[in-house]
Amino acid sequence: MSLFGVPFAPVPFVVGLFDTYPIGTRLAVGMDSGFWLGNFGGLQDGVALLTNALLHSNIGTPIDGIRPVVRIPLRSVTFVSQ
Repeated sequence: MSLFGVPFAPVPFVVGLFDTYPIGTRLAVGMDSGFWLGNFGGLQDGVALLTNALLHSNIGTPIDGIRPVVRIPLRSVTFVSQ
């Protein structure tokens, strides 16, 4: 049974990695396959938003062009750095 008719949805621990960064901060957000470098746009519905982001391989080479908005699932995040 859930409280107030809302099912329990735990917040992933990775959310805490974004707590100290204001909107617009330049961040690198890592995943298993590489990392995104872009401006922090916030957290929404289980994803981290980056604007003007560029995907890099694990060795640091850019993979594609700059994307205006990228939605990174929090379950895929391995690191966050400024």
